[in-house]
Amino acid sequence: MKKWLTGIIAGLLVVVLTACGSSGEDSGSNESSSDKKEIKVGATSVPHAEVLQEAKPLLKEKGIELKIEEYQDYVLPNKDLAEGRIDANYFQHIPYLETQMAENGYDFVNLGGIHIEPMGIYSKNIKSVDEVPEGTNVLLSRSVADHGRILSLLEREGLIKLDEDVKKVDATIKDIVENPKNLKFDDGINAELLPSNYKREEDALVAINTNYAIEAGLNPSEDALILEGSESPYVNVIAAQSEDKDSEALKKLVEVLRSEEIQTFMKEEYDGAIVPVDGSK
Repeated sequence: MKKWLTGIIAGLLVVVLTACGSSGEDSGSNESSSDKKEIKVGATSVPHAEVLQEAKPLLKEKGIELKIEEYQDYVLPNKDLAEGRIDANYFQHIPYLETQMAENGYDFVNLGGIHIEPMGIYSKNIKSVDEVPEGTNVLLSRSVADHGRILSLLEREGLIKLDEDVKKVDATIKDIVENPKNLKFDDGINAELLPSNYKREEDALVAINTNYAIEAGLNPSEDALILEGSESPYVNVIAAQSEDKDSEALKKLVEVLRSEEIQTFMKEEYDGAIVPVDGSK
Protein backbone atom coordinates (compact mmCIF):
# COMPACT_ATOMS: atom_id res chain seq x y z
CA MET A 1 0.00 0.00 0.00
CA LYS A 2 2.80 2.41 1.03
CA LYS A 3 4.69 1.56 -2.15
CA TRP A 4 1.55 2.22 -4.20
CA LEU A 5 1.02 5.61 -2.53
CA THR A 6 4.69 6.47 -2.90
CA GLY A 7 4.48 5.69 -6.63
CA ILE A 8 1.43 7.89 -7.08
CA ILE A 9 3.01 10.78 -5.19
CA ALA A 10 6.24 10.45 -7.19
CA GLY A 11 4.24 10.41 -10.41
CA LEU A 12 2.29 13.50 -9.39
CA LEU A 13 5.54 15.30 -8.55
CA VAL A 14 6.91 14.49 -12.01
CA VAL A 15 3.74 15.76 -13.67
CA VAL A 16 3.76 18.96 -11.60
CA LEU A 17 7.45 19.61 -12.25
CA THR A 18 7.04 18.87 -15.95
CA ALA A 19 4.06 21.19 -16.13
CA CYS A 20 6.05 23.91 -14.41
CA GLY A 21 8.91 23.40 -16.83
CA SER A 22 6.53 23.49 -19.79
CA SER A 23 4.91 26.60 -18.42
CA GLY A 24 8.29 28.29 -18.20
CA GLU A 25 9.16 27.37 -21.78
CA ASP A 26 5.75 28.44 -23.09
CA SER A 27 6.04 31.68 -21.19
CA GLY A 28 9.34 32.41 -22.86
CA SER A 29 7.89 31.42 -26.22
CA ASN A 30 4.83 33.61 -25.72
CA GLU A 31 6.98 36.56 -24.78
CA SER A 32 9.08 36.06 -27.88
CA SER A 33 5.95 35.68 -29.99
CA SER A 34 4.42 38.84 -28.58
CA ASP A 35 7.59 40.72 -29.45
CA LYS A 36 7.23 39.77 -33.13
CA LYS A 37 5.26 42.26 -35.22
CA GLU A 38 3.54 41.74 -38.53
CA ILE A 39 2.41 44.40 -40.98
CA LYS A 40 0.45 44.00 -44.20
CA VAL A 41 1.27 46.55 -46.89
CA GLY A 42 -0.63 47.03 -50.14
CA ALA A 43 1.36 47.89 -53.27
CA THR A 44 1.08 47.92 -57.02
CA SER A 45 3.15 45.16 -58.57
CA VAL A 46 5.92 47.16 -60.23
CA PRO A 47 8.00 48.63 -58.78
CA HIS A 48 6.42 48.94 -55.33
CA ALA A 49 5.83 45.27 -54.49
CA GLU A 50 9.27 44.38 -55.87
CA VAL A 51 10.90 47.01 -53.65
CA LEU A 52 8.98 45.67 -50.64
CA GLN A 53 10.17 42.13 -51.42
CA GLU A 54 13.74 43.40 -51.32
CA ALA A 55 13.05 45.11 -47.99
CA LYS A 56 11.44 42.03 -46.44
CA PRO A 57 14.61 40.36 -45.04
CA LEU A 58 15.91 43.71 -43.73
CA LEU A 59 12.66 44.20 -41.84
CA LYS A 60 12.81 40.67 -40.50
CA GLU A 61 16.17 41.51 -38.94
CA LYS A 62 14.36 44.28 -37.06
CA GLY A 63 11.65 41.89 -35.83
CA ILE A 64 9.02 42.89 -38.39
CA GLU A 65 7.22 40.31 -40.54
CA LEU A 66 6.12 41.96 -43.78
CA LYS A 67 3.19 40.67 -45.81
CA ILE A 68 2.64 42.19 -49.24
CA GLU A 69 -0.78 42.57 -50.86
CA GLU A 70 -0.44 43.27 -54.60
CA TYR A 71 -2.85 45.44 -56.60
CA GLN A 72 -3.24 46.28 -60.26
CA ASP A 73 -5.19 49.51 -59.88
CA TYR A 74 -5.09 52.82 -57.97
CA VAL A 75 -8.48 52.62 -56.20
CA LEU A 76 -8.53 49.45 -54.08
CA PRO A 77 -5.30 50.08 -52.11
CA ASN A 78 -6.84 53.14 -50.44
CA LYS A 79 -10.24 51.53 -50.02
CA ASP A 80 -8.70 48.50 -48.31
CA LEU A 81 -6.55 50.73 -46.11
CA ALA A 82 -9.60 52.69 -45.00
CA GLU A 83 -11.42 49.44 -44.20
CA GLY A 84 -8.48 48.03 -42.22
CA ARG A 85 -7.66 45.15 -44.57
CA ILE A 86 -4.07 46.40 -44.81
CA ASP A 87 -1.90 48.41 -42.40
CA ALA A 88 -0.38 50.75 -44.99
CA ASN A 89 0.02 51.17 -48.72
CA TYR A 90 2.82 52.11 -51.05
CA PHE A 91 1.76 53.05 -54.56
CA GLN A 92 0.70 56.69 -54.73
CA HIS A 93 2.23 60.15 -54.92
CA ILE A 94 1.32 63.03 -52.62
CA PRO A 95 -1.15 64.93 -54.89
CA TYR A 96 -3.08 61.70 -55.56
CA LEU A 97 -3.16 60.88 -51.84
CA GLU A 98 -4.45 64.36 -51.02
CA THR A 99 -7.09 64.16 -53.75
CA GLN A 100 -8.28 60.76 -52.54
CA MET A 101 -8.55 61.98 -48.95
CA ALA A 102 -10.53 65.05 -50.02
CA GLU A 103 -12.88 63.11 -52.31
CA ASN A 104 -13.49 60.09 -50.09
CA GLY A 105 -13.04 61.44 -46.58
CA TYR A 106 -10.15 59.09 -45.85
CA ASP A 107 -8.35 59.79 -42.58
CA PHE A 108 -4.84 58.94 -43.79
CA VAL A 109 -1.38 60.19 -42.99
CA ASN A 110 1.75 60.39 -45.16
CA LEU A 111 4.51 58.56 -43.24
CA GLY A 112 7.26 59.57 -45.64
CA GLY A 113 8.42 59.73 -49.25
CA ILE A 114 10.34 56.81 -50.76
CA HIS A 115 10.88 57.44 -54.47
CA ILE A 116 9.84 59.45 -57.51
CA GLU A 117 8.54 57.83 -60.67
CA PRO A 118 9.16 60.36 -63.44
CA MET A 119 6.08 60.69 -65.65
CA GLY A 120 6.77 59.96 -69.31
CA ILE A 121 4.98 60.85 -72.53
CA TYR A 122 5.48 58.20 -75.23
CA SER A 123 4.76 57.78 -78.92
CA LYS A 124 5.31 54.90 -81.32
CA ASN A 125 5.79 57.05 -84.42
CA ILE A 126 6.62 60.57 -83.24
CA LYS A 127 10.37 60.68 -82.62
CA SER A 128 10.86 64.27 -81.44
CA VAL A 129 8.83 67.12 -80.01
CA ASP A 130 9.47 69.15 -83.17
CA GLU A 131 7.74 66.44 -85.22
CA VAL A 132 4.43 66.54 -83.30
CA PRO A 133 1.79 67.00 -86.05
CA GLU A 134 -1.18 69.36 -85.99
CA GLY A 135 -4.18 67.83 -84.22
CA THR A 136 -2.25 65.03 -82.47
CA ASN A 137 -4.24 63.07 -79.88
CA VAL A 138 -2.89 63.23 -76.31
CA LEU A 139 -4.02 60.34 -74.11
CA LEU A 140 -4.11 60.82 -70.33
CA SER A 141 -5.40 58.70 -67.48
CA ARG A 142 -8.70 59.60 -65.88
CA SER A 143 -6.78 60.44 -62.67
CA VAL A 144 -7.15 64.24 -62.43
CA ALA A 145 -4.32 64.27 -59.87
CA ASP A 146 -1.89 63.48 -62.73
CA HIS A 147 -3.20 66.01 -65.23
CA GLY A 148 -1.23 68.95 -63.85
CA ARG A 149 2.09 67.14 -64.11
CA ILE A 150 1.38 65.93 -67.66
CA LEU A 151 0.24 69.35 -68.88
CA SER A 152 3.30 70.92 -67.25
CA LEU A 153 5.51 68.60 -69.32
CA LEU A 154 3.74 69.65 -72.52
CA GLU A 155 4.12 73.30 -71.52
CA ARG A 156 7.81 72.78 -70.76
CA GLU A 157 8.28 71.58 -74.35
CA GLY A 158 6.35 74.54 -75.80
CA LEU A 159 3.39 72.47 -77.01
CA ILE A 160 0.80 74.31 -74.88
CA LYS A 161 0.58 77.23 -72.47
CA LEU A 162 -1.27 77.10 -69.15
CA ASP A 163 -3.09 79.85 -67.29
CA GLU A 164 -0.46 81.57 -65.15
CA ASP A 165 -2.95 82.07 -62.32
CA VAL A 166 -3.37 78.32 -61.83
CA LYS A 167 -0.90 76.23 -59.80
CA LYS A 168 0.80 73.72 -62.08
CA VAL A 169 -0.09 70.82 -59.81
CA ASP A 170 -3.80 71.73 -60.02
CA ALA A 171 -3.94 72.45 -63.76
CA THR A 172 -6.56 70.74 -65.91
CA ILE A 173 -7.27 70.70 -69.63
CA LYS A 174 -9.61 73.67 -69.10
CA ASP A 175 -6.60 75.74 -67.97
CA ILE A 176 -4.88 75.54 -71.37
CA VAL A 177 -4.83 79.09 -72.79
CA GLU A 178 -2.66 78.43 -75.85
CA ASN A 179 -2.66 75.29 -78.00
CA PRO A 180 -0.76 76.18 -81.20
CA LYS A 181 -0.78 72.62 -82.59
CA ASN A 182 -4.47 72.13 -81.77
CA LEU A 183 -3.72 69.02 -79.67
CA LYS A 184 -6.76 66.93 -78.80
CA PHE A 185 -7.03 65.51 -75.29
CA ASP A 186 -8.61 62.22 -74.20
CA ASP A 187 -8.61 61.99 -70.40
CA GLY A 188 -11.05 59.13 -69.89
CA ILE A 189 -8.68 56.14 -69.88
CA ASN A 190 -7.78 53.94 -66.92
CA ALA A 191 -4.09 54.36 -66.13
CA GLU A 192 -3.35 50.63 -66.43
CA LEU A 193 -4.72 50.57 -70.00
CA LEU A 194 -2.49 53.34 -71.35
CA PRO A 195 0.35 51.00 -72.47
CA SER A 196 -2.17 49.16 -74.67
CA ASN A 197 -3.30 52.47 -76.15
CA TYR A 198 0.35 53.37 -76.79
CA LYS A 199 0.81 50.18 -78.83
CA ARG A 200 -2.48 50.59 -80.67
CA GLU A 201 -2.59 54.35 -81.40
CA GLU A 202 0.82 54.78 -82.96
CA ASP A 203 0.52 58.48 -83.88
CA ALA A 204 -0.68 59.65 -80.47
CA LEU A 205 1.13 61.08 -77.47
CA VAL A 206 0.47 58.81 -74.49
CA ALA A 207 1.24 59.80 -70.90
CA ILE A 208 2.07 56.62 -68.97
CA ASN A 209 2.82 56.28 -65.26
CA THR A 210 6.26 54.74 -64.79
CA ASN A 211 5.04 51.62 -62.97
CA TYR A 212 2.80 50.68 -65.90
CA ALA A 213 5.50 51.65 -68.41
CA ILE A 214 7.98 49.27 -66.76
CA GLU A 215 5.39 46.46 -66.70
CA ALA A 216 4.88 46.99 -70.44
CA GLY A 217 8.61 46.63 -71.13
CA LEU A 218 9.29 50.33 -71.65
CA ASN A 219 12.40 52.01 -70.29
CA PRO A 220 11.32 55.57 -69.41
CA SER A 221 14.83 57.04 -69.67
CA GLU A 222 15.24 55.61 -73.20
CA ASP A 223 11.75 55.30 -74.65
CA ALA A 224 9.92 58.39 -73.40
CA LEU A 225 9.64 61.28 -75.84
CA ILE A 226 9.22 63.64 -72.88
CA LEU A 227 10.30 62.70 -69.35
CA GLU A 228 9.82 64.40 -66.01
CA GLY A 229 12.98 65.34 -64.10
CA SER A 230 14.06 64.29 -60.61
CA GLU A 231 12.87 67.64 -59.24
CA SER A 232 9.30 66.36 -59.47
CA PRO A 233 7.08 67.00 -56.42
CA TYR A 234 5.21 63.76 -57.12
CA VAL A 235 6.92 61.64 -54.48
CA ASN A 236 5.57 58.13 -53.85
CA VAL A 237 4.87 57.68 -50.15
CA ILE A 238 3.91 55.21 -47.46
CA ALA A 239 0.34 56.00 -46.40
CA ALA A 240 -1.42 54.70 -43.30
CA GLN A 241 -4.47 55.46 -41.22
CA SER A 242 -3.94 58.52 -39.00
CA GLU A 243 -4.37 56.42 -35.87
CA ASP A 244 -1.21 54.51 -36.87
CA LYS A 245 0.99 57.56 -37.38
CA ASP A 246 3.16 56.58 -34.39
CA SER A 247 3.39 52.87 -35.24
CA GLU A 248 6.95 51.69 -34.57
CA ALA A 249 6.60 48.90 -37.12
CA LEU A 250 5.59 51.33 -39.87
CA LYS A 251 8.36 53.73 -38.89
CA LYS A 252 10.83 50.89 -39.31
CA LEU A 253 9.31 50.14 -42.73
CA VAL A 254 10.00 53.71 -43.88
CA GLU A 255 13.48 53.58 -42.35
CA VAL A 256 14.35 50.39 -44.26
CA LEU A 257 12.91 51.68 -47.55
CA ARG A 258 15.11 54.77 -47.22
CA SER A 259 18.19 52.73 -46.34
CA GLU A 260 21.28 52.68 -48.52
CA GLU A 261 20.65 49.01 -49.43
CA ILE A 262 17.18 49.70 -50.82
CA GLN A 263 18.15 52.96 -52.51
CA THR A 264 21.00 51.14 -54.27
CA PHE A 265 18.61 48.36 -55.30
CA MET A 266 16.19 50.88 -56.83
CA LYS A 267 18.94 52.65 -58.77
CA GLU A 268 20.45 49.44 -60.14
CA GLU A 269 17.27 47.45 -60.74
CA TYR A 270 15.33 50.17 -62.56
CA ASP A 271 18.17 51.95 -64.33
CA GLY A 272 16.94 55.46 -63.58
CA ALA A 273 13.26 54.72 -64.19
CA ILE A 274 12.60 55.46 -60.53
CA VAL A 275 14.54 57.90 -58.38
CA PRO A 276 14.92 57.23 -54.62
CA VAL A 277 14.53 60.20 -52.30
CA ASP A 278 16.83 60.96 -49.38
CA GLY A 279 14.10 61.37 -46.79
CA SER A 280 13.85 65.14 -47.02
CA LYS A 281 10.71 65.02 -49.16
